Amino acid sequence: MVIEWLKFRVTSHSREKFIQQDAQIWTSFLEKYPAFLGKEVWINPKQPDEIICVIRWQNKESWNAIPQNLLEATEQQFAAAMGETAYNIIEGSEYQVRKFPTYT
Repeated sequence: MVIEWLKFRVTSHSREKFIQQDAQIWTSFLEKYPAFLGKEVWINPKQPDEIICVIRWQNKESWNAIPQNLLEATEQQFAAAMGETAYNIIEGSEYQVRKFPTYT
């Protein structure tokens, strides 16, 4: 499993709009792909302008197989839905999930 970790900066008063539009547009788009295993949206109670998206993928190859033009079109749709509301990706990372045996 591969984790896509994205950190966004939004104005605190537009946080809920971002979360709603992200669910309606991005999550709905990603759910069409079998490699998409799920997504969590984390909010920081001490930083209301910060949103973290944690996206779980079956593997990197399947994640990267999503056509770039469809990703760009989805981002354009999301940006249009957000309108004048500013948002920025300020950090992004990729992680591999490692499972270790439990010793008794």
